[in-house]
Amino acid sequence: MNKLLPAPWWSLFLLVFWLLLQNTVSFGAALMGTILAIVIPLYTHRARDYRVTLHRPLVAGQYFIILLGDIVVSNFNIAAIILRPRKSIQPALIEFPLEISGSVPITVLASTISLTPGTISAELGRDGRSLLIHALNVADADAAIEQIKRRYERRLKEIFQC
Repeated sequence: MNKLLPAPWWSLFLLVFWLLLQNTVSFGAALMGTILAIVIPLYTHRARDYRVTLHRPLVAGQYFIILLGDIVVSNFNIAAIILRPRKSIQPALIEFPLEISGSVPITVLASTISLTPGTISAELGRDGRSLLIHALNVADADAAIEQIKRRYERRLKEIFQC
């Protein structure tokens, strides 16, 4: 590990991945891949400072499967809203109180919320103890908070022990 290649294995992966995307090994593709393989790790080195330990990897797998299922279901719900525009929607801004701590678990939760169609994480509270969520269609904000706590936050507490 040196200043030009702070993560040599990551750089090699990026180069190979770039060449696979290009479906050719020409001089231009290799040159561009080499440039990206050097530049990307230089600009993302701060993200590697966060050391994370998964205390319950099986729960992490379960979390991922639940998230994929929720994304599919939410896509169908959004499609139904779009195809039936006369259906009244109830958008809401929800202040979600966080029980988890740590930048990585909070980032995973915020990303999970934003990945699910119809919801987006808008802002982390200044004290780091709440997350502002915009939801496209919410009948009961308290029920939405409870669902996020039950489906996501509880599992993240187990996974990261936070």
